[in-house]
Amino acid sequence: MDPLLSVEESHVDLLHEIGNRLASADGFHDVLTRVVEFATALVKCDSCLIYVLEGDELVLRASKNPHPEVVDRLKLRVGQGITGWVAEHQEPVAVAEKASLDPRFQFFHELPEDSYEAFLSVPLMCRGRVVGVINLQHRQHHVYRRREIRLISTVGFLVGAEIEMARLEDANSNLSEQLQTRKVVERAKGILQRDLGLSEEQAYLTLQRQSRQKRKAMKEIAEAIVLSEEVRGSSLSPKPA
Repeated sequence: MDPLLSVEESHVDLLHEIGNRLASADGFHDVLTRVVEFATALVKCDSCLIYVLEGDELVLRASKNPHPEVVDRLKLRVGQGITGWVAEHQEPVAVAEKASLDPRFQFFHELPEDSYEAFLSVPLMCRGRVVGVINLQHRQHHVYRRREIRLISTVGFLVGAEIEMARLEDANSNLSEQLQTRKVVERAKGILQRDLGLSEEQAYLTLQRQSRQKRKAMKEIAEAIVLSEEVRGSSLSPKPA
């Protein structure tokens, strides 16, 4: 077989596989999970972390190894650590050994991966700008070959737009949920003000207190008050003759 044709087919397979995996993803975190799976299949490694740029901060949003205590919580500034340097300069960084001795390295006690030897950090790009960073790490000395760096960089270019789209959709979904919560809370406050003769602040504090006591979200408490009002209104409506 023509070696050039073989390389071309492998590139087509790469694009096709990435497309398939992302197309079947459902939501922001699922997209990131698929990217982690794909990157670690391309380059066998002991750790894979994805940071997403949100404002001027990089937020840890996905990890090959389970880190529920830090995923969605750990943040660093653009320019901070190797990850921040990669986001700032839009260039990959590969360190074969003693990564923690690199002057750009930022140590986080919450991440055991910070003690790993080798470190590859690559920007995730969308339309010429950084939307995140993907980090691969090895416990032992590992020389990242040009092919591995290019493979992960290719993934970074291909999935950057998908990650940005998923992030925006997630943000819009959260905003919509916040607006719905605000609407139902405002309606419940109005019912409490009317029925109990409370001020607006007192009605809000009542909802807040009930939320804490019953260990339920304020939206759930508000929805229960609104539902009770609707049931009561329905029962009081005149019945057709």
